[in-house]
Amino acid sequence: MSAITITMKTAAGADAGTVELPDEIFGIEPNVAVMHQVVTAQLAARRAGTHSTKTRSEVRGGGAKPWRQKGTGRARQGSIRAPQWRGGGIAHGPKPRDYSQRTPKKMVRLALRSALSDRAADEKIVVIDNWAIDAPKTKEGVRLLEAVGLRTKSERDQRVLLVLFRDDEAAWKSLRNLGERVQIVLPEELNTYDVLVNDWLVFSEASLQTVVARLSGAASDDEANDDEVSGR
Repeated sequence: MSAITITMKTAAGADAGTVELPDEIFGIEPNVAVMHQVVTAQLAARRAGTHSTKTRSEVRGGGAKPWRQKGTGRARQGSIRAPQWRGGGIAHGPKPRDYSQRTPKKMVRLALRSALSDRAADEKIVVIDNWAIDAPKTKEGVRLLEAVGLRTKSERDQRVLLVLFRDDEAAWKSLRNLGERVQIVLPEELNTYDVLVNDWLVFSEASLQTVVARLSGAASDDEANDDEVSGR
């Protein structure tokens, strides 16, 4: 298995050796169609689906015919709660529904590997040996991002996604208040939409290994299932 080699950084911005990004996760040809379908499903699943309007049968009142059928010179009407009346029911209006879509697990994994490969191809992945933040201070988070070159004038408007563990509490609290352009996720929460919507992806060495182990095992299972289905 080949790998992409990048320079690992310290929290102070110095070089800390190299780290390998497996080619099967960070070096595939991105499948744009699969990424689009998975992101569409993710965004659809976020919709509450609680929108609701009343039909003419659900609007209160309107039981009596407003005026007689003939002889008034006006258009015939059967109820003041018909859709053409102000205060009437809504024709073909929205009703509560579930917007979630079923997405195969193999497709979700392929989309995530495609998104990671896209960021790797653009050299938008940073790996830090450790966060080196002992106390939760926002200025420490700013210092960290400045040290690795993600708070410069040219990069300040770009979005950054950081992958942290739950027990990286000091780093988490130091980075979470840096505005909407800085997002934090757990390794198990890493997903296609968050990777694509952010410009930079920042791992610690440990969180990178966790993500690689998660996706490498899934990729092996996918290949085994394909071989079983095809009879190889």
